[in-house]
Amino acid sequence: ILITIGGDGTLRGANDVGAEIKRRGLKIAVVGVPKTIDNDLSFIDSSFGFDTAVASAVPSVRGAHVEARNSINGIGLVKVMGRESGFIAAHTSLAQSDVNFCLIPESPFDLEGPNGLLENVKRRILERGHAVILVAEGAGQEFAPPTGEIDASGNVKYHDIGIFLKEELKRYFKEQGIETSVKYIDPSYIIRSAAANSYDSIYCARLGAHAVHAAMAGKTQCLVSRVNNQFVYLPIKQAVSKRSHVDIEGSLWRDVLENTRQPSSMKN
Repeated sequence: ILITIGGDGTLRGANDVGAEIKRRGLKIAVVGVPKTIDNDLSFIDSSFGFDTAVASAVPSVRGAHVEARNSINGIGLVKVMGRESGFIAAHTSLAQSDVNFCLIPESPFDLEGPNGLLENVKRRILERGHAVILVAEGAGQEFAPPTGEIDASGNVKYHDIGIFLKEELKRYFKEQGIETSVKYIDPSYIIRSAAANSYDSIYCARLGAHAVHAAMAGKTQCLVSRVNNQFVYLPIKQAVSKRSHVDIEGSLWRDVLENTRQPSSMKN
């Protein structure tokens, strides 16, 4: 039995290993268990660790709100993980309703202009005296040319959107002659390395049991996960065929917009 635990890269590798095992006629079952806090694997309800990641991001947002509210025209800016999918940012915005602007890769925005982010933050500051912005790491990458660099995992290195927005907010409000205090929080790997909460602990135990059941039943090149609250076995090839994204026309994003009260589009 070979049980692989990881995201789409790990699962693609597991599928290739399974194909080679089959070619050699070996009796080895290959079963995948989904592990990505970005929650971006298609067809499944969620990957383990996502619930813990959201819960771990909440204190950072809460802290940003406290800092912003107790400063003159305070702006709390928090960056969370989410290279291509904004599920952590979206769910954190719902879990901690102090977020006023949730920025995700799936919903492009302009910086400048009458409907751009900066003007919207300005309106919020003038009306309420503070603002909290939550941004996924993959949002706003179009504002800088590609780095062309590759990290150890084979992913293109992204520009730090958090640092970029912090500097742009400072520049903009200085030009506007409005005193502000920008507090930037990047919880980064604290979110990913947090101890599993009870939901994820139970989920992991059940995933492990079902993975062994699948292998002992002779299944291979499959992914064990939960779909519609039922544990199922999906072909790995199907599970990695496309990445899951926040549907900006769906109910999750509508709920985020209702919660933050940000415009449905910040494009001019």
